[in-house]
Amino acid sequence: MTITDMPQSAAPNTPISRTPTAVSGAPEFVSGAPEFVSETKKRNPIKPKRDRFTAALPYVAAIFGTLVGGIGFATSYNTLAEVALSWGFGEDLARWFPIGVDASILAFLALDLYLILRGIPWPVLRMAAHGMTGATIWFNASAQGDIGADPVKSASHGVMPILFVIGVEAARRLFIQKAQLEAGTATDRIPLHRWILAPVATPRFYRRMRLHGVTSYPEMIRRQQELTAYEQWLKRKYRDDLSKASDDEKLPMKMAAHGYTVAQALAMPEQQECEAEARAEEAERRRLDAETRRDLAQKKAEANRLEADGELEAVRARVEGSTAEARAHARAQASAAERAAELEEQAMETALVAEARAREAGAERKEAQERRSAAAADLETAELERQAAEKRRLAAEADRVAAAETQAIETQTVAEARAAAAEANRRAAETDEAAAETRRRAAEADRLAAEEAERKATADASSQAARKREAETDLAAAETRLAAAEIERRAVEIEDEAKLTSRQRAVRKVARMALTAGLVPDGLAYDDIHHELCERISIARVQREFDVSSTDTASKYRQEAVVLIADGYRP
Repeated sequence: MTITDMPQSAAPNTPISRTPTAVSGAPEFVSGAPEFVSETKKRNPIKPKRDRFTAALPYVAAIFGTLVGGIGFATSYNTLAEVALSWGFGEDLARWFPIGVDASILAFLALDLYLILRGIPWPVLRMAAHGMTGATIWFNASAQGDIGADPVKSASHGVMPILFVIGVEAARRLFIQKAQLEAGTATDRIPLHRWILAPVATPRFYRRMRLHGVTSYPEMIRRQQELTAYEQWLKRKYRDDLSKASDDEKLPMKMAAHGYTVAQALAMPEQQECEAEARAEEAERRRLDAETRRDLAQKKAEANRLEADGELEAVRARVEGSTAEARAHARAQASAAERAAELEEQAMETALVAEARAREAGAERKEAQERRSAAAADLETAELERQAAEKRRLAAEADRVAAAETQAIETQTVAEARAAAAEANRRAAETDEAAAETRRRAAEADRLAAEEAERKATADASSQAARKREAETDLAAAETRLAAAEIERRAVEIEDEAKLTSRQRAVRKVARMALTAGLVPDGLAYDDIHHELCERISIARVQREFDVSSTDTASKYRQEAVVLIADGYRP
């Protein structure tokens, strides 16, 4: 074994008893220590004859002890009666006095033994029995006169109660030892030689055994030896300087005073860390469980609240539907009549405005045509002027050529005059040509303006005609809506008289919507009616019209409306 190796137990064959303060999970035996087998078990078993003799000893002791007690009480009876009589008790009380004293001793000792067997001893009973025994001894000894004058005679009268008390104490010890063996709390006695050989250390040794519930003397010896060996191992490891040892390594010396073994003390840090981790895990688990329960409670409360709100909304919807149904009929009739009157008035106003705008457009178109005619005339005049200017220019050019031809024969003065006249004629022709071009361009501009005005007048006329047609269309639509409102009003009155349910009313309204949308069921089969109705009335429209969230309900409304129309329903 090296210096740093953990030392083995000094007493490897000694079992370790579990102490009340031991750390949970501590090893039962020191590592490497075999199970303890007592020397008694290794010996040959006791012979059967010896067993029978040992079993008979308690009965012999009980018989002779009872005999000794009876003899003692019998011998002290007359003595105590004479003492009581001499003390003035009277003859009747004097006979009962020794019985009372001896009976109290028996009663206290018997009750003490019973309480011991029940596991609830009361030392007062034992002290009271010993006190009454001492009183009996004193009464018997003093009845013979002066004790100092004849101590042997006095002792002879007091020895019998002493023998009886010794026998009872022996029985009491037997009962106590048996109860401790059965309960597993029997405590070994420290040998007398240890008290003699180690008078200072043995009291501390005894104190540790009693404080920490170590009932085995060999176990306590093993603990002491193991601690001493561990201290020596630490000293060898740190060269006699225990201050270098860590706190965990010093735990066996610190915890020995609290009943821990070396193995238990060394295992404490790891065990405490494991227990701390277990506590943390348990706390985390409880926290998660609490959060889960809280979330479940919140969700359950939210579900209950939503369910209650849904029921309340359903009841409110039914009540409001029943209450608002009559109001809706009246508002629908009034609104339809007002809307029809407004549309009719708007249509009339629109027709008048469109007619006035059409007359204005006709006048503007006529004026534009006149401007276009005037512009054409101006254009023709400008063209004629341009042609005359062109002719004058050509004539001037001819004159110039002629003048050039005759230049040779004419005089210088005549030639210059003619040249000046020709130049003047040329310039005048150019001026006339420019003026004619200007007038032509102005006439062209007037023509274009007249055409633009005519196009604008035509567009205004077309717009007025479109507005007139739109007004006529609005008027026709208003008349159609008025007729539909009238039909709806009559249908509502009929449904009110028939006291139809809300679903029947909804189905009939879907049928009326389809008929109003242009469905002509006459001569059509059921499938054709269904196809035409589905094209004109969509499920989304039914949902919006009746505020229904379920597409299945809206689809059923359409199907029932098809059946109703096929059966000949006409509002």
